[in-house]
Amino acid sequence: MNADLTEYFKGLEFGELKHQGSMAVLPVFTNHESGLHYMTLTNALKADLVEISEMNEMGTVSELKVHNSADVPVLILDGEELVGAKQNRIVNTTILLKERSLTVIPVSCVEQGRWSYKSRKFQDSSRLAHSKLRNLKSASVKKSVEEYGQHFSDQGELWDAIHEIEMKTDLHSPPAP
Repeated sequence: MNADLTEYFKGLEFGELKHQGSMAVLPVFTNHESGLHYMTLTNALKADLVEISEMNEMGTVSELKVHNSADVPVLILDGEELVGAKQNRIVNTTILLKERSLTVIPVSCVEQGRWSYKSRKFQDSSRLAHSKLRNLKSASVKKSVEEYGQHFSDQGELWDAIHEIEMKTDLHSPPAP
């Protein structure tokens, strides 16, 4: 693990776990004066410091390329939705991108049927995937990590869940061109 993160975690203290209904909160305190310095993906994209694109011209459903040109790490959250390029995706795991780096990230498709460019780069949708979809994806990614050491999801299972959510909420994605 990164030495800076290791030192940061050593300085954390945990408060008393508090329960309210089905929610629990665990306070986390630090003695660090400045804390961790990073940007969120949304802010990095707005500042044009991060570029997310397909792996190559052909594209790969389960992976994207992220170029971080910021002088600080960029935090990408599990379940963040990225829109554009050949099809919309969600991020398979939380990732802290190293400053000034090129990183391949694992993703899952949330737009079945389209495989053509809407744009060359991805944009942040400012949305997280539905909680049911994130839970299902997390379970399949965990299994993939345990069995293969890869952060991949069961894509068919996710499309089935998306269809079920659309039917229950009576919300539907626009048809692919």
